[in-house]
Formats: sequence, structure tokens, C-alpha cells
Amino acid sequence: RDFITKQGGRCRRMFRNQYDTDVTTWSPQGRIHQVEYAMEAVKQGSACIGVRSKKHAVLTALKRSANDMSSYQKKIFKVDEHVGIAISGLTADARSLCKYMRTECLQHKYVYESPQTVQRLVVDVADKCQVCTQSSSSRPFGVGLLVAGVDQTGPHIYYNCPSGNYFEYKAFTIGARSQAAKTYLEKHFDTFADCELEQLVKHALTALKETSQNGDINALNASVSIVGIGPDETFKVYDGEDVQKYIDLLDKDEIAEAPAGDVMQE
Repeated sequence: RDFITKQGGRCRRMFRNQYDTDVTTWSPQGRIHQVEYAMEAVKQGSACIGVRSKKHAVLTALKRSANDMSSYQKKIFKVDEHVGIAISGLTADARSLCKYMRTECLQHKYVYESPQTVQRLVVDVADKCQVCTQSSSSRPFGVGLLVAGVDQTGPHIYYNCPSGNYFEYKAFTIGARSQAAKTYLEKHFDTFADCELEQLVKHALTALKETSQNGDINALNASVSIVGIGPDETFKVYDGEDVQKYIDLLDKDEIAEAPAGDVMQE
């Protein structure tokens, strides 16, 4: 929609893109377009899936390569022994936020001699993202984060939005074609709490397969990370040949259909 204003005795037509020159300008509909553009960048990135049970939190991600001669971009980053992230959007922005999260974890461990709680870390990142939506000298981070971690309260899956919002989920997906994966998760998430690790990873990879353009995931284009509540189950990322054993799970019998749930969000 266009808007007519008077300037110097003449009428001037205001277009939508005149309200997105910086992040501090509101449109007449009460929207901040640059924040919406950052959220759109998350939708353009390759898909990431996060699921959790009572004992484990699992992340899976679909990697992309710029061309046939390049390697696949890294999608899952380890932050600390008990927490890590999967990213969708601008990888450079994700690396900056990952560095910030690692610093926060190190400082907390140095001062309190204990690991940073997952929710406190997520809130710190959300605050950092929100500050970028209030200053015309900066821009919003163009990346969404799926945070998987464990602490005294058990496993957690959080989503950090470029707007500064954050949410906890039992299962969630971000990135391109994520709606297909979300439909699958909504059908099965009620069963995740009691799943064994292999079954939970199989659910995550099956949902990830739904987002693939040709329906194919393999050891080259898929990543898996696992973190559990046991002392020996620290955050670990599986790539390449290491992830093949989990992809082989998809060749086994199909997962039984479960009744659809109402919501995934807590």
C-alpha cells in the first residue's frame, strides 16, 4: 500500500521500501521491516531439526555446498561440553554469536566453577539480538539458532529468533521447506519423551529427510549432534563417515505412526 504525505505544498507518495532504510523506522502498520527481513533470511537457510527426550537432545542439519568443487558448509557448532547450536541463515553471523556464547560459558565456569545453565545462555543471546533491533548503527543478526543442551533440569531445545524472542520446544525445525518436517514432528512429538537415543535420532533424520529437495540425505550433506544427561554424554557432532551409522537407521523398518498432538511449544 502507498501513503500520501504533503511536503513543501506538494503531495509525495511514500512507498513501503522507504520504511526499511534502518531498523529504527516503524512503518504505518506498526512493523519493522529490517527485522522481518532478518527473519526471512532464516527461512532461506537450509533446514535444521531439534528434538529431545527425557535423557537426550538431538540436532540434525542439512548442509549445502556453494558448488560441486566446494566443501559443505558447517551447520552445527559446539559451544560447551553441555550445549551446542544448529544454525539457519547467515553463517558469518552465526559464528559471531557462537563466539559470544562460548565466551559467556567460559566466564560463567571461571566465576562460578559450574556450567552455564541453558536457559540463561539463551536469554543472554536473545538480549544481544534484541539490542540490534533498537540502534540505527547496527542491523539485526540474520540467523536463527536452535540451541540444544542439558543442565540440572534435563535436556532442552530452544529457538533464538533474530527479533530477540526465544522459545523452548519439545521439537522444532527452522530453515527452507521446514513445514514438511514440522508436519512430521507434530504427528510424533508425543512419543519423543520416552524414546531411546537411536529412535530419537531416527525421528530427527526422518524429519530432516522431508526437507530435502530430492528426498536424499547422506553422510556428505547431513550432520547430527547428540548431548545427554550422563557424565560421558557430552555434546558431540557427527559428520562424514561418523554420521553414516545414524543414516543407516533410516533403512530399517518405518517408524510407527503416532496420533497427532496439539502443540509442540512449551
